[in-house]
Amino acid sequence: MSLPRIVAQLAGLYGPLPEPFTTEPFELVLWESIAYLADDERRAQALEQLRSTVGTKPEQLLAAARDDLISVAEHGILADQTVSKLRAAAEIAIGEFGGDLGEVLARPAGAAKKALRRFPGIGEPGAEKILLYCRKHPSLAPESNGLRVLVRFGLLPSGRSYSATYTAAREVGREQLGDDFDRLLAARHYLRVHGQQLCRRSAPRCDACVLRNDCAFGQSVSRVD
Repeated sequence: MSLPRIVAQLAGLYGPLPEPFTTEPFELVLWESIAYLADDERRAQALEQLRSTVGTKPEQLLAAARDDLISVAEHGILADQTVSKLRAAAEIAIGEFGGDLGEVLARPAGAAKKALRRFPGIGEPGAEKILLYCRKHPSLAPESNGLRVLVRFGLLPSGRSYSATYTAAREVGREQLGDDFDRLLAARHYLRVHGQQLCRRSAPRCDACVLRNDCAFGQSVSRVD
């Protein structure tokens, strides 16, 4: 089953693609650290509170009262560590990139990813996600839920390391979706949501999946049932 067909079916199941909460590059950096182990709703609340009480520019973060940052970080756990990460990100943005990530995003993909990985909590997937959401360098940029869905549908080999699976997923995205940002953003979103809601790591809801009959994993569950 092809990736475009999977995405189309999942779009019918989960509804219209939502607008991203932010596409501002430094806010996307902050998103990764702003509420540790919180879901998207809590992260959005934290970022909105940061916008309204402190601001999201690097210089505003460094000038902010610690209590204001703690209040934001308490949307997740380990608030003290989160505040340290937010301030470290601001220091890197100012010290290494002049407080503006626009020039970073304009670099070739490899150089842009290397620069973004300087920030706390930003690995290769996070860097590619930022570049995707800013529509600078196209990539599927799947996270763990989306990778699991791709493996279960048989588009990726199972039993490989996370790094190898991620690399293979990037290639599948390139081969089947090309460089179209809209298609890549939709695929990343619907694969992630499906992995969170139905195609869960434990207790998957294959019985409610519209693609069960085309899914190798779903068929194996059916045989067990």
